[in-house]
Amino acid sequence: MRALLGCIFLLAFPALNADEPKAPPAQPPAPPQSPPAQPPPPAPANTLKPADRVEATPKGQLKNPYTDDNAAIVEAGHKLYMRYGCNGCHGGNGGGGICPPLINDAWVYGGDDDTLFRLVTLGSDVLQSKGYSRIAQENVVAPMPPMGLIVATDDELWRILAFVRSNFHGAPENKFGQPPEAVSPNR
Repeated sequence: MRALLGCIFLLAFPALNADEPKAPPAQPPAPPQSPPAQPPPPAPANTLKPADRVEATPKGQLKNPYTDDNAAIVEAGHKLYMRYGCNGCHGGNGGGGICPPLINDAWVYGGDDDTLFRLVTLGSDVLQSKGYSRIAQENVVAPMPPMGLIVATDDELWRILAFVRSNFHGAPENKFGQPPEAVSPNR
């Protein structure tokens, strides 16, 4: 009888037999993977602090290497805009706050790449000391502070400016503005 019970036990629980290999446990199916998000292009190897770029480049020659139709650059610029606190004065998407909106036609010193880069880098007081003057009016509570020593690289500043341009809601012909020398003094 014991032999019969032993056989039944071994047949009922074959995995307990030491001579048989154990099957690996079943693995659940892997979750579907979404395609990886496209990271923004890496920064160029020759990046400088914005203040150093301003010092190294003659007036009128700074040009943004990025366009506002590159979604990865615009998103990276938005994150930088928020990280450096631009939203604290100009609003989350550049619509204004205690300082002027960045999305309308009133580019106070001009809206060309060179002027915008220098304005953000130097601040409005230093920009004026370098011969720039207001060509448009906006309600301004405080001067633009110099951000050129705070923003890590000129590449980051260009990305921020691409984000600002992507949110522009003024007349299309005014999107990129003109340097101050090209604007009529009657504006």
